[in-house]
Amino acid sequence: MKHLIIGAGPSGVVAAEHIRKFDQSASITIIGDEPEAPYSRMAIPYHLIGNIEEEGTHLRHSSGHFDKLNIKLLNARVEKINSTNKTVQLSTGGTESYDKLLIASGSRPMSPPIPGIGEPGVHSCWTLEDARAIAALAKPGAKVIQIGAGFIACIILEALARRDVDLTVVEMEDRMVPRMMDSVAGNMIKDWCVHKNVDVFTNGQVTEIKKTGGNHTFKVSVKTPDGVTELDADLVITATGVRPCVDFLDGSGITVDDGIIVDKNMQTNVADIYASGDVAQGKDFCTGEYAVQAIQPTATEHGLIAAQNMVGLKGAESGGTINMNVLDTMGLISCSFGLWQGVEGGDSCQLVEQDKWRYLNLQFDGDVLIGATGIGHTQHVGIIRGLIQSEIPLGPWKDKLLDNPLQLMPAYLACTQSATIQ
Repeated sequence: MKHLIIGAGPSGVVAAEHIRKFDQSASITIIGDEPEAPYSRMAIPYHLIGNIEEEGTHLRHSSGHFDKLNIKLLNARVEKINSTNKTVQLSTGGTESYDKLLIASGSRPMSPPIPGIGEPGVHSCWTLEDARAIAALAKPGAKVIQIGAGFIACIILEALARRDVDLTVVEMEDRMVPRMMDSVAGNMIKDWCVHKNVDVFTNGQVTEIKKTGGNHTFKVSVKTPDGVTELDADLVITATGVRPCVDFLDGSGITVDDGIIVDKNMQTNVADIYASGDVAQGKDFCTGEYAVQAIQPTATEHGLIAAQNMVGLKGAESGGTINMNVLDTMGLISCSFGLWQGVEGGDSCQLVEQDKWRYLNLQFDGDVLIGATGIGHTQHVGIIRGLIQSEIPLGPWKDKLLDNPLQLMPAYLACTQSATIQ
């Protein structure tokens, strides 16, 4: 059996390793389009901080790990899939055949339509090559402008701040991390960043990046409700979101929406082709709709489920992915789970302790917890996820939580024990 995996990130690597675990005789090839050992993009900020060397970003650290597992690594870009004769066409001019194919091609940064965005010195922070370029420019005291303040952007933000640069962040929405935080939490994170000497423009839009011949490389025009501000910059970083890598799927017959549509087995609509990780659009646990969940825990879970189904093991299914984000922004821990924005007709409660940098918001549908947003309450992360995922009716504990959201632990213990007894 020949297994071919497109993508050398966490999802593809986990899938390859588990295919080998389940089938000692299978042929396994991972195709990656970067000239690097398989690595984690989420580790790049830690490399920029200086906590780890480049090798520390690698997914596996033992010498000859993939050789020992008889997993072939191939450096090339897949340009086309022919699902009829089960081959993929490579940028090298060659082809690879498969019996089972896993598409774990991940995502790529989106580039906002800003004049000057393509200038040398304007970088995303997505690859090790990007990290090398940023490290060369982000010296202590350098003026750095980061466009975007979403989840990934905030991880990059911390790495830049730790390099002692003069950092300014520009976000189009009215708060930081708008896809994971409500207005109270998002602006609390903004206040924290300002408290840590990072300038933040919310409701801001970069309208132009101009090369200059002065002491600094760029003039960056930022439009806000108060007018246009021009900022100097030695380095501009774009962190305005990512999108699934699906460009090479034209003509393959594979159904693509935002990402590749997959069923509970990570199977696409085409026989013997699976998808996992950032490129896969699977069922959302909370809504029942299909969505892309571009986070590493989901990617690794997808890889395992796909591997089991590719080798023919029964019972490996995804029950749907819970929207789950935990973020550390310069020491301030924030999180959001499930339907953190709530549902129409649902109840909610919140506890705001601005002076202590703490916040907790719970969302209910009937007497079931369906979503939450938190800052500073790290002790509740596991409990919140457990209550949402188990969908346990809270009964009288719902009113107790509405009165005091900090009663999560006793609510969890009481409700789970009751469910076990029944």
